[in-house]
Amino acid sequence: MANTTVLLREDIDNLGGRGEIVKVKAGYARNYLLPHGIASLATKGNVKQIEQERAALLKKAAIERATAEAQLEQMAGLALSFERKSGEHGTLFGSVTSMDIADALKAKGYEIDRKSIKLRDAIKETGEYTVKVKLHREVTLSVPVTVTAEGGEEAAEKPAKKGRKKADETEEAPVEAAATEETAAVEEAAPTTDEATAESEAAPEETPAE
Repeated sequence: MANTTVLLREDIDNLGGRGEIVKVKAGYARNYLLPHGIASLATKGNVKQIEQERAALLKKAAIERATAEAQLEQMAGLALSFERKSGEHGTLFGSVTSMDIADALKAKGYEIDRKSIKLRDAIKETGEYTVKVKLHREVTLSVPVTVTAEGGEEAAEKPAKKGRKKADETEEAPVEAAATEETAAVEEAAPTTDEATAESEAAPEETPAE
């Protein structure tokens, strides 16, 4: 199949960057690149025009890369966290999508196109992840993403409630102990059956008066 030489006006993955002159299949250029304004046809007749356009595109690409590198430094250390309802084994009832990540970045002041977030599949389990954000064709940011179960704080409070119950039982214990000590004291003060019999035998019998 015949090839055509074109000047790329936009970055295209696996093909080239803005301002590059590349060869592509004629059908691809005719049916997609040229009608959408993504590329210009490069021929011997428009060499001068193409070179001028290429110089302008390369200058624009350099500015965009510098901007992306500056943004990369600005966003360094950025981390995102999400809470989602989940089952016992960490399986989310919903999911965390590239749109969710784009919204979270926007909330932090960074306007990132959802298509620039390289998330192959939506996140469907709790855990820690690293999501790639493409700021430029040659500049990529790695963002740590943590997904936790919703209501994790409530789950952490349950042991504390059990602890309070044990504390209540401990407070009742001294009362029971005091009652036990009091009973023991009464029993100790009361003479046993053997002691009462011994005292009776030791006492002298009274002689009736004549």
